[in-house]
Amino acid sequence: MIFAPYGTWDSPISAQMASSAIVAFQDVVIDGNDIYWSEMRPNEGGRCVIVKQSSSIAQDILPKEFNARTRVHEYGGAAFTVDKGIIYFIHFADQRLYRMAPGTKPQPITQTGIRFADLKVTPFGIVAIAESHLAQTHEPENFLALIDPETGHIQPLAKGYDFYSSPALSKDFKQIAWICWNHPNMPWDNTELWIADFTQQGLQNQQRIDEKEPEQAFFQPQWGPHNELVVVSDKNNWWNLYQVKDKQLELLFQVDSEIGRPLWNFGASTWGFYRDGLLCTYADQGKGRLFFVKNNKPVALDLPFNNFSQLRIQNETVAFIGGHPQKPTAMVALLDLKTPRILRENSPFVIDEGYLSAPLHITYESTNNRVSHAYFYAPHNQNFAAKEALPPLIVKSHGGPTANCGADFNLDIQYWTSRGFAVVDVNYAGSTGYGRTYRKSLEQNWGIYDVQDCEKAAHYLVSQGLVNANQLAITGGSAGGYTTLAALAFTKSFQAGASLYGVSDCEALAKDTHKFEARYLDRLIGPYPQMRETYLERSPLYHVDKLSSPVIFFQGDEDKVVPVDQAEKMYFALQEKGIMTELYIFKGEQHGFRKAENRITVLEKMREFFLKAWK
Repeated sequence: MIFAPYGTWDSPISAQMASSAIVAFQDVVIDGNDIYWSEMRPNEGGRCVIVKQSSSIAQDILPKEFNARTRVHEYGGAAFTVDKGIIYFIHFADQRLYRMAPGTKPQPITQTGIRFADLKVTPFGIVAIAESHLAQTHEPENFLALIDPETGHIQPLAKGYDFYSSPALSKDFKQIAWICWNHPNMPWDNTELWIADFTQQGLQNQQRIDEKEPEQAFFQPQWGPHNELVVVSDKNNWWNLYQVKDKQLELLFQVDSEIGRPLWNFGASTWGFYRDGLLCTYADQGKGRLFFVKNNKPVALDLPFNNFSQLRIQNETVAFIGGHPQKPTAMVALLDLKTPRILRENSPFVIDEGYLSAPLHITYESTNNRVSHAYFYAPHNQNFAAKEALPPLIVKSHGGPTANCGADFNLDIQYWTSRGFAVVDVNYAGSTGYGRTYRKSLEQNWGIYDVQDCEKAAHYLVSQGLVNANQLAITGGSAGGYTTLAALAFTKSFQAGASLYGVSDCEALAKDTHKFEARYLDRLIGPYPQMRETYLERSPLYHVDKLSSPVIFFQGDEDKVVPVDQAEKMYFALQEKGIMTELYIFKGEQHGFRKAENRITVLEKMREFFLKAWK
């Protein structure tokens, strides 16, 4: 055993390993007996590659010059589909819809100017969510579209709402369902579910479902084998499954857990029809489980995963992305609901468990008698120990803020813990996974409750004798970057921070961001400009005088969600005050970093910065 100070341990988990070779599985599609998925590959510049698993062979099928990624809502998702071996996908560079038959090169179907997502092939054409940037207006127009795959002609099926998602076709293609909503709502606040008869001429007999309910968020409508429509709703606090009957919702079964997820990306799937029942996933005793539901009674399947996403079912074929705390995330085919077959793992590395920290789910008291949640990772390296009593702590605040940190294997976190840092990943107020009430508790309180929950997580771990009170850092991306900056400006708990494409000026964000989140702050802070003073009060940029801890910034120069000047202004303000600070702007990156070299820079520079700040 080697004794060395915390934070300086040698580790086999390099920044390059954590950043370049780890692919992100995204969309999953089943076509006949074949399973397709997309992989975001940092070592290919963040390109999204379509992979096909046929028989026992997995192979890339998208030519290297193509990138299957859509920018609808800027966050994208559901960028491709497959029908009888023909692939339809959105190419990132021009956002056009392409068709690729087996053995041929991709051919464009549509022209530039309109983006597409969530493609569904029907006898009448391709149904998709469309986002038109053709008109020179302040915001693009979103609508439900029918695309002729031969001519590229685009027929609007439904329009008039600010946003659309989740088109679902009945088995006989005679009916269609979709979700839509208007500003200032986000898709997890208040949405509408509509159904209509689907014909070659368009939609007929459009009907809104459960319209008397004052507020609910729908997720993943799907038609069953007998043309029954089932959907997820959070009308009773938890995202549970309901069947549509006579334009009303009938609860299938009650669980105090979330079957649904926030629609940041298109194509999210947590349930589906299987044989004479259905499969769905939700958390049971803090662990994600997959359940077979028959006669409205869920029975947990015994599978070696703690998280299930992109659950796809077609006939007898079941596929999903499976997560595990100490093993790579995997693309999985499930045989007879018993035997998982690993199709591909997102990491080629085999890491001895002696270097891996296991997550511990903690629940602790926060302010105003609130309870908050987090995952704690203690330092762990079989070759090292420290003479100091307690390790430094990195507090991670996730993005969204309506998102969630799970306990999937995360090499970024293991990079830190294997070097002698402790990490706590916080599901602060507003996070998904704990019901609608918890999710909505951040309304009017962004910059307050999230900051308090991160601060209290650190204090709780200090009180338990697990971390060093004088070596506390906080970091986060996007909304988590805002929480980071707000924690540094409005509390004295942290001695260093790192903001990744974070918000420093709430007023500027309200004035300059993309359509999807243009009114997000109405709920998180309050309506603008009526509550302008509150926006200024919550903006770290206007309170640099209260900030004394070093801060490092990382930002993409093509970010349309949080523009680059949000980081630049904060950086220059700290420089002027004489506070230690660094700024790294990555060319060609948008909201979130996809290129391996930039992700490596983030980890290495952040570690150097924290150690320097704590000296």
